[in-house]
Amino acid sequence: MIMDTILPLYISCKTAVLATVITFFSGIGLAYGISRLKTGQDICDAVIMLPMVLPPTVVGFFLLLLLGKRSSIGQFLLRFDISLVFTWYGAVIAAVIVSLPLMYRTARGAFDQVDINMIYAARTLGSSEWKIFWHIVFPNSRQGILAGTILAFTRALGEFGATIMFAGNIPGITQTMSTAIYAAVQANDYDLAFRWVQVIVAFSFSTIIAMNYWLKRQKK
Repeated sequence: MIMDTILPLYISCKTAVLATVITFFSGIGLAYGISRLKTGQDICDAVIMLPMVLPPTVVGFFLLLLLGKRSSIGQFLLRFDISLVFTWYGAVIAAVIVSLPLMYRTARGAFDQVDINMIYAARTLGSSEWKIFWHIVFPNSRQGILAGTILAFTRALGEFGATIMFAGNIPGITQTMSTAIYAAVQANDYDLAFRWVQVIVAFSFSTIIAMNYWLKRQKK
């Protein structure tokens, strides 16, 4: 009984952590790569940011069209007995898609604030783009990157619409805290729903406080 009660918390945390790791690297890579493009920045930016302005259920519907069993990708995966729909991996994919815009936009803004003269000076001294990124761009953008990471984690932790559309609400498999709240309300169990709401609020509030504290420490 206790295990059934904490499973949504465990699944939510596990999903959010893995989604944040994926979002961290992909968001930084996309932000840095697109910031260096000569043309097409606006188009690329719009494509990546689209999930943030679309309703989450629409994002989930597009995931079904793209990765569902009827899609080309879904048919290909089925040859290897792999299905992403209504699985925990589907929940991770949904969380990545909806949290990526936050990581990307925050990292992109941080990269744009780096003094371009330092980059020019490093190139003049013969530094490779790889060294420039790790020794100049990344260290000078760490506060923005941390903020984006925290925002991506909290967004992934509370994801609901795309998750329930693409991964479903299967207890013990894909039922996160957000979908558990939905199920509890549907069952008229408002006490359980309120408890899960308290947990999500406490998690989100704590991570934001921790982020603000760390940023203040870095400024001293």
